[in-house]
Amino acid sequence: MTDPGPGPDVSAGAVVGVDVGGTKILAGVVAPDGTVLATAVRPTPARDGSVQLLEAAVDEAVEEAVGAADDVGRAGAVAGVGVAAAGFVDAGRERVMFAPHLPWRGEAVRRRFADRWGVPVVLDNDANAAAWAEFRHGAAQGAGTAVVVTVGTGIGSAIVLGGGPEGAGRLLRGLNGMAGELGHQQVVPNGEPCECGGRGCWEQYASGNALVAFARARVGREATVLDDWCGGVPERLTGPMVTAAAEADDLVALQAFAAIGDWLGVGLANVTAALDPDVIVVGGGVSAAGDRLLEPARAALSRSLVGAAHRRLPPVRRAVLGPEAAIVGAAAMVRSALDVR
Repeated sequence: MTDPGPGPDVSAGAVVGVDVGGTKILAGVVAPDGTVLATAVRPTPARDGSVQLLEAAVDEAVEEAVGAADDVGRAGAVAGVGVAAAGFVDAGRERVMFAPHLPWRGEAVRRRFADRWGVPVVLDNDANAAAWAEFRHGAAQGAGTAVVVTVGTGIGSAIVLGGGPEGAGRLLRGLNGMAGELGHQQVVPNGEPCECGGRGCWEQYASGNALVAFARARVGREATVLDDWCGGVPERLTGPMVTAAAEADDLVALQAFAAIGDWLGVGLANVTAALDPDVIVVGGGVSAAGDRLLEPARAALSRSLVGAAHRRLPPVRRAVLGPEAAIVGAAAMVRSALDVR
């Protein structure tokens, strides 16, 4: 194995984590302490594209990430790969059964990647992977029960039980392996249509897509810097534009975050009523707005939760591992499965 030089080393070979999301594929070589040594990104092919195109893009991202780690002497032979998919993964963690933003439908994803790459592969839901990363290395460390919600293109979420000072922790998976899909709880009966096929899902009101939709509806109608930034064409508006405008105290952008944060808190109140968690951690791209998103969420949680005045509310914390959380968690799952340190 190549001399790793300074910095963390993957002592038993490279462990790779891959986050296959609705807009991008992120692959990274991850050290045992959760440090990401090298990454590679590919755009996710269009939802109506083929499974083959999607999996080819994943192949390319993994190959580039390992190559980048090799270039700085921090990879060596690949010991295993963890794939975190933005979709419903079966209880055996073999197949992606359904993915609202991806073409996988009942696909034997784990076996296909293992056959192609010739190494052990662990498959899980992306929110499960991000939650495991925050529990092992981030904002949910030490929690007995933790709910981790990722606010991105949609809403991902996962639940970790059995933590605390003496507990190793475990992800709640449920009968079909699909527990924790809180983004598709119905918050508005017969509400906005969702890509999952339902209506009124939480993610239609408290996600990156919802944030952009709120702002687009006001371009050309209300005074906002977003008019200039998108050239007066609402369809050109993006989530990062809305975040940047909020940082510049643009009123429309601030109102967008307030509205999305309020809906986020309503959903978190439902979650708290069901689970009474020690902590709620919010990650995903939209969480980059920090308290512009989280303060209205905390207020709505307090307002909406039954008996809020007579109980301790769970702290709502921003995730600390950022956009790399899912690859860190997927890699940690590989290390646990293979007992690789």
